[in-house]
Amino acid sequence: MNSMPELRGPLYYQSRFDPKVYLKTYCGLPGNPRLLFILKHLAEIFNSGKVKGDTLIDIGSGPAIYQLMSACETFENIICTDLTDKNREELKAWLTSQPGACDWSPVVQHVCHLEGDRITWREKEDRLRKAIKQVLKCDVMEKNPTDPVVLPQADCILSCLCLESACKDHEAYTAALNNMTTLLKPGGHLVMAGVLGGKFYMVGEVKFLGVSLSEAFIRESLSGAGYIIERFECSGESRERWEKTSQFSSYYVFVARKNS
Repeated sequence: MNSMPELRGPLYYQSRFDPKVYLKTYCGLPGNPRLLFILKHLAEIFNSGKVKGDTLIDIGSGPAIYQLMSACETFENIICTDLTDKNREELKAWLTSQPGACDWSPVVQHVCHLEGDRITWREKEDRLRKAIKQVLKCDVMEKNPTDPVVLPQADCILSCLCLESACKDHEAYTAALNNMTTLLKPGGHLVMAGVLGGKFYMVGEVKFLGVSLSEAFIRESLSGAGYIIERFECSGESRERWEKTSQFSSYYVFVARKNS
């Protein structure tokens, strides 16, 4: 008798996740409250002068670059990471301007506007392409998430919508957070965005399960991993256009500093 698939985990993501469908469903503008919320707060965070340094590691980039558009104003050395081969291929397609790569221009233009239109959107894309130095495989459930590559500790770790998708329960979330923390310098910053109360999300007809998180649990986990929370922004209850494709209660962005 065949068991039901777990709807999560490395093999499931490798075989079932379609990056182009994901991008079309969740990463377009206009009319995307979650993306607008995340972009607004990331622009404020990375233009504040408080989160800075040379190297940023993006954990669980997926096929997306929206989360890095403001970060490239501060960090000249960005390392993208993801579990699945197809997502890393999608990232590399955009980096090398291949035909058929995702058109991020509406999102880039929006971020430029948030930042005061200091540069054009084409200049912003060029800046980000120059900043992304590597695209590596990553598994947050490993003690060294980028194994077999051993990276120097970074000034900043960024992660958007990764841990709640990668982890099956709160225990796994705590372990993954601790694994990520090994990649961060003492005194460095962890910037994360995601959803609270998440149950699942759909990519086309394929369902992916998530772990349901509360703000209180995230705060407790950060404290246990040796972080001091500097900013925690949470949206109100969400009733947006994704009710049929994903289930969650609200979304968040936070900044936390690793104890020296």
